[in-house]
Amino acid sequence: MAKFLNTSATNYFLEELIKDAKDRLILISPYLKLNDRVKELLADKNRLKIDVRMVYGKSELQPAEISWLREQTYIRTSFCKNLHAKCYLNEELCIITSLNLYEFSQVNNNEMGILIRRADDAELYREAYEEAQRIIRISDEVRISMERVAASESAPEAEQDGSQEETGDIGKLPSSKLARKCGMKTAEFLDRLVTKGYLVAKDDTHALTDAGKAAGGEFRMSPRFGPYFLWPESLEV
Repeated sequence: MAKFLNTSATNYFLEELIKDAKDRLILISPYLKLNDRVKELLADKNRLKIDVRMVYGKSELQPAEISWLREQTYIRTSFCKNLHAKCYLNEELCIITSLNLYEFSQVNNNEMGILIRRADDAELYREAYEEAQRIIRISDEVRISMERVAASESAPEAEQDGSQEETGDIGKLPSSKLARKCGMKTAEFLDRLVTKGYLVAKDDTHALTDAGKAAGGEFRMSPRFGPYFLWPESLEV
């Protein structure tokens, strides 16, 4: 029988689920910003060469996450467009919850969830596991690259952007490059785009609006660099 979890119980069983993983671990969360305790547990799984799959979809990876993930050989990260599910599984346990794998949510939000034990409800666990596998299959695996980390560390406040060479678009630039061209920091530039109505900010990330699309903005997903925005060089901000 599934067990109800409140906020503290969700955080507790999430740590236990990660800690007890022996062969595989699946972490599906739209927003991804790991706290130190979760990083410590995942690093231990990496040392034990346990296969870990992390799927995110609503938030671009921050420099700290990119730098840390690059060091974890057995943790694979994928991007799934339109992801809203939050589901965490090992071989025996599954948590389906409102809790993102996001430091702010784990500390500040009121969350709920359910814990499914494979031994108690094998069919329910199987259905959740198969859906998690489907999400992994439709996701694009993101290679955490040296180049991406270097670019991020040179401008810690910058949006995680790809390069113009990666997109091949003429006359368009990623947000960080256009921000520099306009003499702004990337965070300031993104705030300006929100004010103009080209982007909408939510939970420490941004989404392109219809007005942003009409102005020539594009959302792109690069297998090499992950998600980013492109803008016309002539964009008025």
